[in-house]
Amino acid sequence: MFLVGLSGGIASGKSTVVAVLRELGCAVIDADVIAREVVQPHFKAYQQIVHYFGTEILLENGEINREALGNIIFSHPEKRQLLNSITHPEIQKEMLKQIWKYFVLGYRYVILDIPLLFETNRLTKFMKYTVLVYCDPPTQLSRLMKRNRLSQAEAEARIASQLPLDEKCKLASHVIDNSGDRESTRRQVLKLHARLEDSLDFLWARLVVGTVVAGLGGLVYLLLRRFIS
Repeated sequence: MFLVGLSGGIASGKSTVVAVLRELGCAVIDADVIAREVVQPHFKAYQQIVHYFGTEILLENGEINREALGNIIFSHPEKRQLLNSITHPEIQKEMLKQIWKYFVLGYRYVILDIPLLFETNRLTKFMKYTVLVYCDPPTQLSRLMKRNRLSQAEAEARIASQLPLDEKCKLASHVIDNSGDRESTRRQVLKLHARLEDSLDFLWARLVVGTVVAGLGGLVYLLLRRFIS
């Protein structure tokens, strides 16, 4: 099995691409969803966050107020680093659990939906392929203003906080252009899916694992026979 990193930019339409991939039966792990899960009250990260940031960041129901926490780390870079040091290991552990689950189920590949894949650049080395969901700058700006009801200046500021999509295009092994209509995007996703499904990387991985498992099974059998006799 191999890993495929999927990313985009704000309002570039990554969720549209993910929806098509899931329709096709692909295994998709959403890093944002996991990030929200690991800070729930029954997780280890929750206790550490409350310890370091105080109970004032909690809502009445005991959950973390993401907006309040976001305001703190936005103005204090050192606290942002502290938060990342707490949450990132837990996020990565949960991602590994899900990757293993899909491996056992026999999936050819797993797609990791990571919004800041190219900005952080820590996980790209584990990806066989990287996919960027692109749209042209005017379309991106228009979509963001409409979706979030922002002024042009506010939307431009949010876009400027991320690595430009044109720069990310240079880093990705595959680009899906979502500047047009949904049908055009869907055709590109179908083409990418077919290419990934036809990859021989999955076959070689299965052969290697199968050989190792068979060898271990044979060794255990011989040891048991020797012990019994």
